[in-house]
Amino acid sequence: MTAFRYEAVDARGKPRRGFVDAETPRQVRDQLRADGFFPTAIETATAGEGGSGGAVARTRLPAGLVALCTRQLATLVRSGMPLDQALAAVAEQADDARAAKLYTTLRGHVAEGESLAGALARWPRTFSSLYRGLVAAGAETGRLPEVLERLAEYLESREALKQKLTLALIYPVLVTAIAFAVIAVLLTYVVPQVVSVYQQSRQTLPWLTQALIAVSAFLRATAGMWIAALVAGVAVFVVANRREPFRSGWHRLILRAPVMGRLVTAIDTARFASTLAILVGSGAPLLRALDAARDVVWALPLRRAAGEAAALVREGVSVARALKEQRVFPPVLVHLVANGESSGQLAPMLERAAGELEREAERRLSWFAALLQPALIVAMGAIVLVLVLAVMLPIVSMNQLIR
Repeated sequence: MTAFRYEAVDARGKPRRGFVDAETPRQVRDQLRADGFFPTAIETATAGEGGSGGAVARTRLPAGLVALCTRQLATLVRSGMPLDQALAAVAEQADDARAAKLYTTLRGHVAEGESLAGALARWPRTFSSLYRGLVAAGAETGRLPEVLERLAEYLESREALKQKLTLALIYPVLVTAIAFAVIAVLLTYVVPQVVSVYQQSRQTLPWLTQALIAVSAFLRATAGMWIAALVAGVAVFVVANRREPFRSGWHRLILRAPVMGRLVTAIDTARFASTLAILVGSGAPLLRALDAARDVVWALPLRRAAGEAAALVREGVSVARALKEQRVFPPVLVHLVANGESSGQLAPMLERAAGELEREAERRLSWFAALLQPALIVAMGAIVLVLVLAVMLPIVSMNQLIR
């Protein structure tokens, strides 16, 4: 996508300026008209716009820091502080130099009369299109403090779930990496030194020891080939992953996996439901909310199902029925959406569904980690046992011969 700088006027004749990411100027014009603006000028943004020499524009703040700054900004705006002063206060409170510089620059653009959403578009790597769209909707409806609070909660919940996922997987990953490193050192250095003593004795070695010697010799002779093959495999995967059919294929395999599939489905549908809840609760049109919520889904089969559900809603089908017909979304989401539509409380029901799905994802994640850790320990213990037996069996045979 390309960044475009635009100038427009709203329905009251007030001038607006900002930046929009789109493929063509026509898409920018259509998007502005859909937002109620009348474009007067659209130009391709230069690399230096939005910061000092483009350095600030290329800034990418961590998600946790963005959530913290959003929470602070929401608190200050809700207290009645003007937006430019609130941005200046957030910049002063920021411990990170990049965040302080970004929010100081952002405050300058807003003070010059640019809309907050338009100014945020200068930092697309930090503020996603969903973030900017929600801010624009909140400013248009006069509910900016509420929208910022919802955004802060949304970002905080996503960051918390990400941290739980990282903490649950870091131990198995470390155990696996260390175990493979130790086994590689044993097979390529330690075992040959020990086994050479047995070979000099010219006795018949047990078959397990002979197999270990053969494996060790094979790995030492082909170590460079294995490393090259691993690097080539990673490179091929990265290149192939840029193609949607390939990416969709291995995403589908993950979703069909017994344990991992349900975990990924729970995480993705929780993200979809929470995004849809915050969009609907902020006053965004339902169809636009469905399209935006679809884009935050990671697994391509689920994203495609969300897009097909949005197409059915566009034809007049209810959201609950559209989701149910895809046969991939959890029943709890479908039932709560149906209750929300019938009671006129769709946003609260979506938030409740997102909470239930996040708790289910946490339970499955805990169960997966609890199952994976002992399995890794048993597997690595079995490998070490085989190595020890292969080294010790010749000693046992020699003792029997001496007796």
